[in-house]
Amino acid sequence: MGLTVGHEGGAPTGAQAWRAPSVLERGLYEAKVRGDWPAYYDLVARADLFMMQSKAAVDANRGTSRFHPYWNPQTGTYCLAVYTAGMLPPPAPDPVFNGYSLGWFAGVWEPGDPPFLVVNPGSPCEGVLPAGPEARELWRRHYAGVEQSGLARDTVHTLEVGGPRQGHVAFGLAVGAHLSVRNGRFWNAMAYHGDGYTAERRILDEWWGVTTRQDWLDMQETLLSARMVSSTWRFVLQLRRGMALDFAGPVDAGHWRTAAVQVIRRRAEEAAEPVLTPDGVTRGEAPTAAEVESEVDGVRRLIGRITRYEARFRADGLLPERGYVRAVEAWDHGRASGMARWGLAARLCSLQEAEAAVVRAGRLAHAHHRSWEGFSAAYLLGRCLHFDGEEFGESYETALRVHRVLTTDPASPWRTLPWA
Repeated sequence: MGLTVGHEGGAPTGAQAWRAPSVLERGLYEAKVRGDWPAYYDLVARADLFMMQSKAAVDANRGTSRFHPYWNPQTGTYCLAVYTAGMLPPPAPDPVFNGYSLGWFAGVWEPGDPPFLVVNPGSPCEGVLPAGPEARELWRRHYAGVEQSGLARDTVHTLEVGGPRQGHVAFGLAVGAHLSVRNGRFWNAMAYHGDGYTAERRILDEWWGVTTRQDWLDMQETLLSARMVSSTWRFVLQLRRGMALDFAGPVDAGHWRTAAVQVIRRRAEEAAEPVLTPDGVTRGEAPTAAEVESEVDGVRRLIGRITRYEARFRADGLLPERGYVRAVEAWDHGRASGMARWGLAARLCSLQEAEAAVVRAGRLAHAHHRSWEGFSAAYLLGRCLHFDGEEFGESYETALRVHRVLTTDPASPWRTLPWA
């Protein structure tokens, strides 16, 4: 089934003190030790396999991939190296790594390509896979039952080696855990590669319009400053939070609407008052009556939406009885943690810059919320207001599922990292 040159039987040399970075590499190692190559191939078939690429070549030839074989003295041949996610080095300006599947390699391999594919070369979980025609049929058979390669979605994945699990960086990464768990990523991978350089560049472009370093800097600051969150969302939630403090308890929705309308009308009146400037007295630029009424109607509808979402949140256990969402900045701060890692994977920033942004996201989230559960409810409210449209459909259900995983799984950072 497999060739392990230099490791015939027993544990690989030096492996006794080796700690696998994640459950995947541990599974590869254990399968190798017991000589269970079908299990080894199954794990490889389900994994993302990252191949080193020249950044200049990738940038010049988008959509193409080139093999970079290396000489392997154990096989006495050239081999092609691939790495599982836990074995990748920290992102560097060059080279970059792109992610592929075993099925992809089986389909593109040509007669002149190296005779071996080496998984995690030089490590105790290394596997040297023959790459001849019959061997590639074996790759295909193992890959045939795989619906999607990579780590499972909606599951907590932790780097046991190479990722922070305590401290400010870990806290900031945990603020982005909604995204990590949903997308099947190591929540604590600060040295982040994601789906690989090319895929991360494409996703940033398609979803965020981020293609340059300056784009990333601007977007990162926008998210950290919570400027993507609607100012109207922030206004109504800040108003209710102040009222709750004044009345020492929950605020009735009708009272909340009335107060919001009063504030809007008062602001409009104040805008019409004369203003003293160095050039003299100038007339204020007040909104028209139609504009004021439009804003009033919009705020009334928004408060209705928020109260209905919160009622559903309480029914689903996202909020306690009589609980409410204090602030919605979590929607931006959670994404800011993600944006820091995405920018690093796309080589738009350095590891140090990404880490600083992650730490800042964590501090901002901590300043606005009182618990992981409260942060999560706020994050979900922002996500629902943006995407869901009160359908309580897939967007809501997936976010609810991730919330439950993060608040109940003993391996979740929300269970291992204290909020206080």
